[in-house]
Amino acid sequence: MLILSAIVGTVGATEAARATTTVVDSVGQTAWRPAPPITPSWTGLIQVSGARLWAWDSGGSGEAIVLLHPFTGSDAIWGYQYEAFTRAGYRVVAYSRRGFGQSERGASTDPSFAVDDLDAVAGERGLDRFHLVGSAGGAFIGPDYALSHPERLFSLTLANSLAGVTDPAYQAQTRALTPEGFMQLPPEFRELGPSYRFSYPEGVARWVDLERHAASGPPVVQSARNAVKLDALASIKVPVLLLTGDADLFMPPTRLRFLAKYFANPDLVVVRQAGHFAYWEQPEMFNASVLRFISQRRRG
Repeated sequence: MLILSAIVGTVGATEAARATTTVVDSVGQTAWRPAPPITPSWTGLIQVSGARLWAWDSGGSGEAIVLLHPFTGSDAIWGYQYEAFTRAGYRVVAYSRRGFGQSERGASTDPSFAVDDLDAVAGERGLDRFHLVGSAGGAFIGPDYALSHPERLFSLTLANSLAGVTDPAYQAQTRALTPEGFMQLPPEFRELGPSYRFSYPEGVARWVDLERHAASGPPVVQSARNAVKLDALASIKVPVLLLTGDADLFMPPTRLRFLAKYFANPDLVVVRQAGHFAYWEQPEMFNASVLRFISQRRRG
């Protein structure tokens, strides 16, 4: 049985940049099941600038949630979220970014902007406004999109992510946390927390299989439309949820609180016994946290 209790505090930075932190404190999931199948009402390729991207759409009349996968994933990773979010009444849309899943890489000489790809997918699926949920590298797109198209977003969730911030000092922090040789370690060690790896080896094996089949080659490098600097984050006016795992090697809780100082008034969630991929390692807590956040930002 999953038992949750919340410890609420504030980031001790400045009065101008206070954020509520909810630590999802529990023994975590003691039993897992395989990720449920993704059974959308529509799948297909969507034409963007210079490439076609594979996408799926659950359909339905609820508010839309658009999912952005990490660098070690594709549109195929979201089984736990598809089930939970559609059951909650939301329409769920996901796509594979350039070079991932069944999406084309496009011309290397003109990779376009990731925010333009996202906007094209949303437009093709007829989404006026939506909740944007990104994990890790996929969430790099989130701040850039919120700065470019705030009118399109109900809310923005950045999960286990460095958020695409380009300040030299911030990137130096990342290098300090991930020293030479770190990225050559097995991805399941870098990305998945030790509690999950110990407790559910079948889930680790499935994650590794998805990761190995996610990309068709080296990542397609797409530039940001905006200069995503720390000082620019305060100008994001849509509601923001920042989420990480307490065993995330890239975004430990103290670094999440540091990042939160630069947003206007974000919500923060730290998920216990999760590494860099809370959506997969602790899906019940991840889904509950995201649904609680976006339910408070629904239309009307």
